[in-house]
Amino acid sequence: MISNWTASAVKAIRTPSAPMTYTLIAACCLLFLVGPAAGLNPVYGTGDALLAAQRDYFHRWGVVPAELFEGSARAVFTPATALFLHGSWVHLLGNMLFLYVFGVMTEERMGRLQFTLFYLGCGYLALLAYASANADSEQSLVGASGAISAVLGAFLYLFPGARVTSLLPFLFFLPLRFPAWVVLPFWAALQWLAAARVSQGPSVAYLAHLAGFGLGLCYAWVRFGEGKRRVARPWKGGGGRRADG
Repeated sequence: MISNWTASAVKAIRTPSAPMTYTLIAACCLLFLVGPAAGLNPVYGTGDALLAAQRDYFHRWGVVPAELFEGSARAVFTPATALFLHGSWVHLLGNMLFLYVFGVMTEERMGRLQFTLFYLGCGYLALLAYASANADSEQSLVGASGAISAVLGAFLYLFPGARVTSLLPFLFFLPLRFPAWVVLPFWAALQWLAAARVSQGPSVAYLAHLAGFGLGLCYAWVRFGEGKRRVARPWKGGGGRRADG
């Protein structure tokens, strides 16, 4: 999942049009609801049968590093299919809220087609980076965190001054407002520290977060260049978009 420490709100330049962001969110939500992880589809049964169905489902459509590097044609596509799957309600909602918060403005800046290719490409490469570092692991990995981390990296470059309101547990959830250039590098630093403490088979793929964030930041820097960033002005509609991760 993208984050377990902050709730963020960004004030947009205006109400943007971001159909691909909404489509990605809808696709992830729909696949979760019809899949075994939600526990709502009677096809997968209940109890032990449901747990077995979940394991088989994630093994088939998620990234299993040990299988990916065996040369299986099917496994080559799993870093793409895994981007649309989530392991729990918390996993899904946390990722989708962050995609909504940071994806809308990023898509408007990049354009629909470029944003979609950017999201899928960086997400694929982020999961591939995780798999490369855990090549012997047989644990399946699912989730859009790598792709959404790329969106965060691109957002940092494109809108460094956008105001982000964060609720930090260690400050008793006191709402504080910081620019993106403070909040997002702090988030990346937390991912780095968490990744350094993971020895093997992590339940949260922090390395995929870091890889995605770096890819997104580099892509925005190369593609848009210095002097082409937009300054985020206050949104006249008031309020902001909140993501609880």
